[in-house]
Amino acid sequence: MDSNGLALVTGASSGIGRSLARQLVGHGYDVVIAAEDAELHEAAAELRRTGREVVPVQVDLTSPDGVRELWHAVLDRQRPLAAAVLNAGVGVGGPLAGTPLERNLEIVDLNVRSTVHLAKLAVDHMLAHEGGRILVTSSIAAVVPGPFQAAYAASKAFVHSFAEGIRHELKGTGVTVTSLMPGPTDTEFFERADMLDTPIGRGPKDDPEDVARDGFEAMMTGKPHVRAGSLRNKVIAEVGTHLPDRIGSRVMAVQTKPRS
Repeated sequence: MDSNGLALVTGASSGIGRSLARQLVGHGYDVVIAAEDAELHEAAAELRRTGREVVPVQVDLTSPDGVRELWHAVLDRQRPLAAAVLNAGVGVGGPLAGTPLERNLEIVDLNVRSTVHLAKLAVDHMLAHEGGRILVTSSIAAVVPGPFQAAYAASKAFVHSFAEGIRHELKGTGVTVTSLMPGPTDTEFFERADMLDTPIGRGPKDDPEDVARDGFEAMMTGKPHVRAGSLRNKVIAEVGTHLPDRIGSRVMAVQTKPRS
């Protein structure tokens, strides 16, 4: 089967990112996949069973050097990048006063800085090749302030606004930008963010395969954004956009405040 092109997926070792990579190889794309952890190589072995070319790059995207290393791996394929899925992200639960500074700054470096850095590289590359698709993973957390996950929610508000902004700039160029906005999803996120002791961490979650399918379809049709997963998430996101911040904060805090 001929390739539909080359795609990049960050945060691809597990969760939504791995499911997005499955969508891409399942639709005939070759992929460069990135993550910091060694599980990335297990994901690569799985994805190669489709017969597609899979290039794993184990790299720390919280540093500009890591972003540049990943981008060089993309350029080394000597092919136009057809799709860039900027999905890598982390969270931290708990009050700002009770969480380490380093973990909050990691959110800024990974969720925000690396997304802007890679988006800039991808946009310039795609404009030079007269087309491409970009998918940025935001969250329904972007629509309201997020007590007890304040840096994370703010980072997702940033990347959603960023995606919508550059989408407008790129109208008519052949480059599309889509913001993926999942709700609580059955991934390792809540464990890694120390949020298992919260109502949202213990509550119902969507299947990452369903979220990835929604995100892939939205990217391929050039939608500005998609509130992925269950109807419940879509309703929560829609209501959240209309709530005053002081009320939205209270509602969110009920879900994100740890019991201990």
